[in-house]
Amino acid sequence: MKYNFALLLCSSLIASAGFCQESERPAGASADRRAALLKRFPESDTNKDGVLSARELAAHLQKQRSGPEGKERLKQMLKRFPKADANKDGELSWEEVREYQAANATNRSTQTRRSRAPKVVAPVPDVAYGDHPLQRFDLWPVPDAKGPTPLVIFIHGGGFRGGDKSLIRPDTIDKFLDAGVAVAAMNYRLSDSGPYPIMMHDAARGLQTIRHRADQWNIDPQRVVCFGGSAGAGISLWLAFHDDLADPSSDDPVARQSTRIVAAGAMNGQPAYDIHLFREWFGLPDLQPGPALPAFVGIEDDSEFDKPEIRALMKDASPISHLSDDDTAAVYMFYSRPNVPVNLETESSVWVHHVRLGLELQKAMKPLGLQCIVTAPDFKADSPYDSLEAFLIAKALGASER
Repeated sequence: MKYNFALLLCSSLIASAGFCQESERPAGASADRRAALLKRFPESDTNKDGVLSARELAAHLQKQRSGPEGKERLKQMLKRFPKADANKDGELSWEEVREYQAANATNRSTQTRRSRAPKVVAPVPDVAYGDHPLQRFDLWPVPDAKGPTPLVIFIHGGGFRGGDKSLIRPDTIDKFLDAGVAVAAMNYRLSDSGPYPIMMHDAARGLQTIRHRADQWNIDPQRVVCFGGSAGAGISLWLAFHDDLADPSSDDPVARQSTRIVAAGAMNGQPAYDIHLFREWFGLPDLQPGPALPAFVGIEDDSEFDKPEIRALMKDASPISHLSDDDTAAVYMFYSRPNVPVNLETESSVWVHHVRLGLELQKAMKPLGLQCIVTAPDFKADSPYDSLEAFLIAKALGASER
């Protein structure tokens, strides 16, 4: 589970300082910020005048912090930053968050989020599984393992337009290694190199490469799980449900390896890449696609979404379309936002990462007897696992719940 600690802190500070010091009627950049927030959270305009005032914004932010989403964020921040719990009562308050932020302000730089993150150096870096510069993965074998170990593969998100394998967190790597699970982080070609299926096929080829060389890295090729955020979640789900791409008769020993996995973990992930399915799920026939989808399916104009060949491509790209009776993979889907209403004014960045997508996949998996855990700030799953990492570790090590 990933939360941007600095962003959350900034939110609370903005509410208490910046916004509330402005006039009731915003101007300039402040007006733009508030207009964007009003579009995203229309319920914050309590007097229904179409303008978000400083008081309305402050009240909305306070409601968020005290609601289920805010409480869930505090719980996750406490796991990542236990020193922020100044009174050591096992619970984190927003006041403690602000104090922790102030105490550590001098240690923060003005660099970007990615460059601020600790640089992770893999003991087996940049292993090539193809000729393209992005067809690479990093690997962390379990040190001093006495026998072959399971493997978890991180597949980065970024709308199939960006992202990098370096986005994996050092503490996440440590959790898996401490549990005896090796870790890989994989890059793949993006939509500027071509449309679907190159992204999914790249991840499959990377997985086959690891399996082909499993003895070299002391990995159990039968115990592989995948996870990622957004696009990386979608790729993980696609590998979980798609028919095996192994070609047993191939002259290429890598191509003979299986592409099936034991389980998939999704952070704000999509079980489909079909605008027609999204419209059906949200009950909005005129819902417009997000900015990443046209390039992903290789079109330049939205009118092309109705072409038969594009409809077929979107269906094939959708993990949910590949569910079948012979599937065995379990799924854990985590969403960072609560189950908010979606309408035609809702930004695509909200609905494309909406918990309803996970619930639709759960509904499709249930008749097949497949485990699909869905969790969000206001939607608590009946699950024996307290985190996505705990789920992946259990499945990699051999838990077989269906």
